[in-house]
Amino acid sequence: MDMKKDTTDFWQDHSLTFLEMAFRNDRRERLDKPDGYGKKTGDCGDTVEFFMKLDRDAIGTLAYDIDGCLNTNACCNAIVSLVEGKGMDAAWEITPEQVAGFLESLPQDHFHCAELAVGTLYLALADARENRRSPWKKPYR
Repeated sequence: MDMKKDTTDFWQDHSLTFLEMAFRNDRRERLDKPDGYGKKTGDCGDTVEFFMKLDRDAIGTLAYDIDGCLNTNACCNAIVSLVEGKGMDAAWEITPEQVAGFLESLPQDHFHCAELAVGTLYLALADARENRRSPWKKPYR
């Protein structure tokens, strides 16, 4: 009987940054009356929601909620770290590749988690931009 031993070690195969972002939950919350909101479900079935509060032209607070895996949680926390306190224009520049680079060890077969999180960020940014252009619409969402 030839049994192959699994040589992967979750804790050793991931960077400290990835592990911190994967298990961090302090920004996982739903903000009341956000200035920008985005929700998206990926082909994998994970769902991401971003809640954005602006401070002038900067992202003052970015929170999220997910129905998904640790990789998606890591990607959402990476985005919070990359954009909070920065201007909206800078947030539009965030790419899935930057998220994966920040995490250092996002598994390649979970790159779609970074794409999902970034796509949801873009929806929240677009919503915030629209709410600034037409503030009267915000209370009717």
